[in-house]
Amino acid sequence: MYKPLSLFIGLRYTAAKRDNHFISFISLTSMIGLILGVLVLITVMSVMNGFDRELRQRILGMVPHAVVKSYSPMTNWQELKCRIGETPGVEGVAPFIQAQGMATAEGNVHGILMNGIDPVAEQDVSIVQNHMMQGSLTDLKPGEFGIIVGDLLARSLRARVGDKVTVILPEASITPAGVFPRMKRLTVVGIFSVGAELDGTLAMIHIDDAAKLKRLGNSIEGLRLRMENLFASQKVAWGIASELGSGYYASDWTRTHGNLFQAIRMEKTMVGLLLMFIIAVAAFNIVSTLVMVVTDKKADIAILRTMGATPGEILKIFMVQGTFIGVIGTGIGVLLGVLLATNISGMIAGIEDMLGTQFLSSDVYFISYLPSELQWADVGIISACTLSISFLATIYPAYRASKIEPAEALRYE
Repeated sequence: MYKPLSLFIGLRYTAAKRDNHFISFISLTSMIGLILGVLVLITVMSVMNGFDRELRQRILGMVPHAVVKSYSPMTNWQELKCRIGETPGVEGVAPFIQAQGMATAEGNVHGILMNGIDPVAEQDVSIVQNHMMQGSLTDLKPGEFGIIVGDLLARSLRARVGDKVTVILPEASITPAGVFPRMKRLTVVGIFSVGAELDGTLAMIHIDDAAKLKRLGNSIEGLRLRMENLFASQKVAWGIASELGSGYYASDWTRTHGNLFQAIRMEKTMVGLLLMFIIAVAAFNIVSTLVMVVTDKKADIAILRTMGATPGEILKIFMVQGTFIGVIGTGIGVLLGVLLATNISGMIAGIEDMLGTQFLSSDVYFISYLPSELQWADVGIISACTLSISFLATIYPAYRASKIEPAEALRYE
C-alpha cells in the first residue's frame, strides 16, 4: 500500500493523461499564469528596488544628505566643521558656496548650479570623484578658476577639457560704464558622469574662487553633511542646528528629493498589488480546473469511498493536485524571474544599442539606464503569497469532492 495514499493518488491524477483535453488545457493555462505572474512580479520589484538604490547611491551621493547654514555668511566655519564632524551619525562634513547662473561656450548657453567646494573635503561627502570621466577634483586649484562640469552639460556647451567657459551670475556689478551682470571666464579641468540629471546642470569650482566671485572673503555659505543613516538625516541635522543656536538652520534631502523617493516606494507597493491580480487569475483557473476534474472523476471518487477512503482523504487528494500545480508554477516562475531580474539591465542596454535609441533619457528621468536589484526577501514574499493563494484555491473544489456520495455518483454507471 502506498502511503500516504492521498499524496500518491493526487500526484497520479496530476501526471495522468486525460481524455478531456479541455481540462488539460485549463491546467496548463493556470500553471503558465502562475509562472508569468511570479516572473513579472519578481522582475518589476527588482527594477523598483534598482530605482530606489540609484536614488540613494547616485542622486543622494551627489546632493547633500543635509546642510547646515546660517542667516549670514559663516566666518568661523573651520571650528563648526570640527564640531559637527564629532556628532554621532555624521560621516563627513565639507564647506560649500553655491551659485546659480548661466554658462556660455561656443555660442551655446545653459543654466547651471555651481558649487564652490574644497576638493579634499568634498570626497568625504560626495561620490563625484568615483565618476570622473576626465580630470580629478584635485585639479581645482585656488586662484586658477578651473571648473568641473557634468557630461551632459559639457555636451550642451560643446566644451572639452581645456576649453573656456563664461559663467554669468545674476548679481550686478557697478562699473563706470554702467551696471553689468557679474561674469567670469573659467577653464574646464574635468568632466564627470553619474548617469543622472545632475550631469546636465551641476558644475564645481574651488571654494576660494567661488568666494571671490560672490565676494564672501574667507566666509562660506554652509556645511554639507553626509550621514551614516540616510533616513536619520532630518533628525540629526535639525539636532545640530538647534545646538548651534538661533542663527543657524538645517535642511535635508527629504526637502529636495523626498517626493521622488516616496513616489518610488508608493509605485513599488501599488505595482506589486496590481500584479498580484495576475496570480489571483491563475489561482482562479486552478479552481476551475479542479472543479472540472472533480466532475470528471466522480466515479473514481465513489469507488475510492466504497473501498474505505474517508472524506478527509478525498479532500487531501484534490488539495495535493491543486497545490502541485501551484508549486511547479511558482518554482518555474521564481527561476525565470531571478534570471530575468539579474540580467534585465544588460538586456535593455543591448536592445537600446540594437535599435539605436534610449528608453530612459537623463534629460527626462533621474537616471539614464534601467537599474535592477534582486532582493531575496521580495522573492520569498512573492513565493509565499503565490503558494498560499494556490493552496487556498484548492479548498472549495476539494471540499466538494469530499462531499460526493458513492451511491449518488454510481447510480447511472
